[in-house]
Amino acid sequence: MRGMNAAPFGAAVVALGAVVVTLVAAVAAPLIAHHAFGAEFDRNAPIRLQGRIVRLEWVNPHTWIHLEIENEDGAAEVWAVEGGTPNVLLRRGLRRDCLQPGTEIIVDGYQAKDHSLRRANGRDVTFTDGSKIFLGSSGTGAPYDEDLIRARRERGRC
Repeated sequence: MRGMNAAPFGAAVVALGAVVVTLVAAVAAPLIAHHAFGAEFDRNAPIRLQGRIVRLEWVNPHTWIHLEIENEDGAAEVWAVEGGTPNVLLRRGLRRDCLQPGTEIIVDGYQAKDHSLRRANGRDVTFTDGSKIFLGSSGTGAPYDEDLIRARRERGRC
């Protein structure tokens, strides 16, 4: 009798172990995928990009603005600029429809550590009317000024 009860108990332990491993993997995957600024971007390589938006990725964990700029040789090249999460940007007053393809913007930020990549982390986005929004991630001392948002909206700007 003792041997008969051991098999169902052992199977339950194995099943419980599988559930625990699955839950740990599900929780850890987003943490592994998310990176710190310093892992990918060079704080000693500030960059200013001016051009028109060609594509927008409004996704978690970061938004991406693809910007066509004119390089020093006069040729067009597309840069990918990382911003904060969609939720953070919405709370700052920046909506997806403010960043339509063809919109000209200036992005101040920091270049990728691998300078051969056309990738940057955006700090600020400035529109042609001069209004500016902090584009970076939350928790970094991001300015949030309700008066600036109200002024942009009064001018018809996002």
